Amino acid sequence: MSEAAAKIPSSYDAKNIQVLEGLEAVRRRPGMYIGSTDTRGLHHLLYEIVDNAIDEAMGGHADEIVVTLHEDGAASVLDNGRGIPVDIMPKQKKPALEVVFTVLHAGGKFGGGGYKVSGGLHGVGMSVVNALSEKVQAWVYRQGKVHYQEYKRGKPVAPVATQGKASQTGTLIRFYPDPEVFEEMGFHWDVVAHRLRELAFLNKGTTIKLVDERGESPAGPAGTVYCFYFEGGLKSFVRHLNQGLGPINIPPVYVEKGIEGNMVEVALQYNSGFSENILAFANNINTMEGGSHLTGFRTALTSTLNRYARQAQLIKESDPNLGGDDVREGLTAVISVKIQEPQFEGQTKTKLGNSEVAGQVQNVFGEGLMEYLMEHPSEARRIIEKSVIAARAREAARKARDLVQRKSLLESSTLPGKLADCSERDPARCEIFIVEGDSAGGSAKQGRSRNFQAILPLRGKILNVHKAREDKVLASEEIRNLITALGCGVGDRYDPDKLRYHRVIIATDADVDGSHIRTLLLTFFWRYMRELVDRGNIYIAQPPLYKIEKGKQVDYAYTEAEKDKLLAKSAGQGAEPKVQRYKGLGEMNPDQLWETTMNPESRILMRVDSEDGAAAERLFETLMGVDVDPRKQFIKTHALTVRNLDI
Repeated sequence: MSEAAAKIPSSYDAKNIQVLEGLEAVRRRPGMYIGSTDTRGLHHLLYEIVDNAIDEAMGGHADEIVVTLHEDGAASVLDNGRGIPVDIMPKQKKPALEVVFTVLHAGGKFGGGGYKVSGGLHGVGMSVVNALSEKVQAWVYRQGKVHYQEYKRGKPVAPVATQGKASQTGTLIRFYPDPEVFEEMGFHWDVVAHRLRELAFLNKGTTIKLVDERGESPAGPAGTVYCFYFEGGLKSFVRHLNQGLGPINIPPVYVEKGIEGNMVEVALQYNSGFSENILAFANNINTMEGGSHLTGFRTALTSTLNRYARQAQLIKESDPNLGGDDVREGLTAVISVKIQEPQFEGQTKTKLGNSEVAGQVQNVFGEGLMEYLMEHPSEARRIIEKSVIAARAREAARKARDLVQRKSLLESSTLPGKLADCSERDPARCEIFIVEGDSAGGSAKQGRSRNFQAILPLRGKILNVHKAREDKVLASEEIRNLITALGCGVGDRYDPDKLRYHRVIIATDADVDGSHIRTLLLTFFWRYMRELVDRGNIYIAQPPLYKIEKGKQVDYAYTEAEKDKLLAKSAGQGAEPKVQRYKGLGEMNPDQLWETTMNPESRILMRVDSEDGAAAERLFETLMGVDVDPRKQFIKTHALTVRNLDI
């Protein structure tokens, strides 16, 4: 008998099979429907209701949406669309409103003619929100009447009732997320505002208002209405993304055209930087993993620019074609397709799978881009010149990359001399500490667990890669050492699956220089190994700020508040503690460094991730870009909120 078979209970029969009725499955496994039960999942509930209102706007039935964050923890969404139908559904023998809120996969998005184009969570949005809320209230303004129904944890409190006359049409949904489901309660104004701004860009002419009754928004006091409205749509979006980056082509390239029942809309603008920032959306959903629409865009961009460059004799006949990386250097673009029957890969819809969309985007965008280039010859010349320079730099970088590729995992002699490697060879069990200077490196090497922990000391501050091309980056010895140690390469040889350590831990001093070095390293990872950020491989160590000794007892404080609490406790006991402020990891002996910062049983690590790539790009440009004024303004704005600053 196999081991698996042996584990099956002898009484395993039909009575062991569970059937979860109604919305019970959603409450039992909420992560399957909204991704998680942390703050992301909480905000996902709100987005599902907003997406239904946006679907009305995409269909031409609504032009205003009001989102309110209430003092009691609830959120509400009001639109001036048609209103959810309230008539009785013959098969279910219930009002359509109740069916939409209590039955999975019920709605007007499944070929019934209610919506030609829609987003939402596979059509289960309303019912999932209802299942994961403590209470939901729905008001429908339709056919001159106000219809109302309330639900508690997914179940109707009473039948749909009429509450009077209505002078307008639309739907108002107010929901209270269930504290039994979510780990963290409370909506974040900036997170909600970002999504609403994005939706306003993607749906030009639609007014989206955000009201915070809690008084927590930076827009003003409680009740202040913050309005998002962009007549320019995606053109306004790329201008927003390129703000302060030195745009090269003014105006942006803009293409919008219907094809075979679908709508393709693209805007792009080059800037003077080196990074690529492409956002792709399908039915207003940010497809972060790309898909067929992104493939079609990239194909059209490369082929069209090469064709124009040849025709305009901007590249020599003997020169090779510009590559995809060359034409995307310094590119900011937004691609939005609206499709009648979208096919998304995965429950979270991060990749578009419709194969026919690639050809549609390629045809529409390729034609529109060529028309722009012909009508704007000066902008076209600047774009081609930038791409040609990028091609030359790429060739120089290719030669430099050959010097930093690790030949074999078994040839330890090819690793940087200062790297103290670990004996474990399974990357999933390995971690590397990137430390600042030889002093901290010495303590870390002595204090580590040699089995699974590697140490790489860096000398001084690495190059700011945000302001340098790849060939200059790879000329830096410290960066070459870092790339070689990690083993996953860069550029066209970059393969995140070859990462030698699944936890890459930045451990720098708790002072201004340490913060700067940490920022420089994060800039490098974001620019050259972004998948490591997306996969959750990058961490920041949190060493203690203070060591507090009371006789033979030693405590460590990681924040000012912890220090004050420990000192107050000691004072109450009549003890006189000795306080030591750690400014550098090198001030700790190996045992202290292991106990406080490196021991997996007791250490604190902060994982680095990014929910909003566009916002991260703007932040890196502000902090690390050429333009000084935005950085000065950032410092002025945040100076009073800095903690643990030593000058």
